[in-house]
Amino acid sequence: MAVMTLREFQDVTHALVERLPEELFTNLNGGITVQPQLCSDTRTDRVTLGEYIEDPVMGRSIVLYYGSFRDLFRNDSLSVWSREIEETVLHELRHHVEALAGLDDLSREEEMEQE
Repeated sequence: MAVMTLREFQDVTHALVERLPEELFTNLNGGITVQPQLCSDTRTDRVTLGEYIEDPVMGRSIVLYYGSFRDLFRNDSLSVWSREIEETVLHELRHHVEALAGLDDLSREEEMEQE
């Protein structure tokens, strides 16, 4: 299978974001960025595909880690990559929308799944 290049990854992410309702991005002042590196947690041996960040100085943003996708999906088709990008963006946007509403349901769901 073909590995999606960093540029292709950025293009797929951008095209996806362009299709989503603008309202989802309210107060997401840092936008959605793609970092080339792998992001893993050595304590849990888990790879992080993306994360929602709330910082008192930098604001709110979503980061996708291309290296993590490359590590996990290197043997998969480009359509699998695209689907995983979409699922990750929507997942992180849910964190954002919940944060705006003062909720944290998704984080609690994630904690229960890890137990």
